[in-house]
Amino acid sequence: MNANPPSVTRGNLLIAEPFLGDTNFERSVVLVCEHSDAGTFGLVLNQLTDIHLCDVIDEINADLPLFVGGPVQQNTLHFIHRRPDLIDNSIRVLDGLYWSGDFEQIKEAVNVGTLTDRDARFFIGYSGWSEGQLAEELTQKAWIISTTDANFLFDTPANAFWRGVLKRMGGEYKSIAHYPLDPRLN
Repeated sequence: MNANPPSVTRGNLLIAEPFLGDTNFERSVVLVCEHSDAGTFGLVLNQLTDIHLCDVIDEINADLPLFVGGPVQQNTLHFIHRRPDLIDNSIRVLDGLYWSGDFEQIKEAVNVGTLTDRDARFFIGYSGWSEGQLAEELTQKAWIISTTDANFLFDTPANAFWRGVLKRMGGEYKSIAHYPLDPRLN
């Protein structure tokens, strides 16, 4: 019997099941930025790198951290923010959270200090699913779907995000947050 997978929309979080088995997404939380019948685009919120934005963009003079947005096209740069007042052409993901926008305005706002890591995150690469691929993974229960808000997203440290989202969900998810990385160690 093939059950219909749960519905995904822009702004949802995809939380990796504790024993997903895919090293690209182990204990990851992906923000869905775009979802349609043609596919899904998202950014991993909790895979921090040792690289800073100024290391990859010469015109930037601030040490903003870079995250791995996913395994696809890691030579591309993406960003989310909560300052549409500073950045034209931003795409609303959910209340108070935006994706993309005018990169010249981003660079200027970062360099003058009006856009900081409290209001923006930068990613190399992205997470992508082709038509039907995410639906199949949801049917296999590889992901837990949840919601978030911009404050939680920006105020929760990357290394605590996976557990933090599950704890906020409560119930059985709260207990999943405490599963060990290696179940043999339990």
